Amino acid sequence: MAKTVIMEHPLIRHKIGIIRREETGSRDFRNLISEIAMLMCYEATRDLKLTDIEITTPICKAVVQELEGKKLAIVPILRAGLGMVDGMLMMIPAAKVGHIGLYRNEETLEPVEYYCKLPKDCAERDIFVVDPMLATGGSASAAITMLKDKGVKNIRFMCIIAAPEGLKRMQKDHPDVDIYIGAMDECLNEQGYIVPGLGDAGDRIFGTK
Repeated sequence: MAKTVIMEHPLIRHKIGIIRREETGSRDFRNLISEIAMLMCYEATRDLKLTDIEITTPICKAVVQELEGKKLAIVPILRAGLGMVDGMLMMIPAAKVGHIGLYRNEETLEPVEYYCKLPKDCAERDIFVVDPMLATGGSASAAITMLKDKGVKNIRFMCIIAAPEGLKRMQKDHPDVDIYIGAMDECLNEQGYIVPGLGDAGDRIFGTK
């Protein structure tokens, strides 16, 4: 049974509070998005399996634990998802990185695909799909459907801020996917933006607004 985890850590809550502020500039916004992703990655990898390995320390031989050869990949939903990649790679530097390009039709609010590039062995990997915002859930759901169509079975989704509407759609469309959320907000407004949210994450990350 898939799980939904809403982060409780004080550092995550503190940093999310800062990125919500209108006066937070692009440089600080980018850095904080990366830091939040790193902290969330710690929670999202909590159940990765370990195996015993014998090593030699400067003092003696010892048995330590390392990840059990699990292949991992990070797949950001372009373009805002790129802001979460570096923070996650700080935690899991051996992970491969794929990219899925989707944009939201402003009239229908439905996702439109324009790019997909994944590791050749993506079906053998645990995939972390990342996007700072889970609004309607359309883009996230479409991205995960694309991965499943390519044979991927083990998928986790990470977002920094979610609306109840997006979470409900994800749980309906992909009940087998674990979802990790930094903060759960109130609702969507008429334009499909999360309230209170933080505005357009992509514009704020890349300074394009």
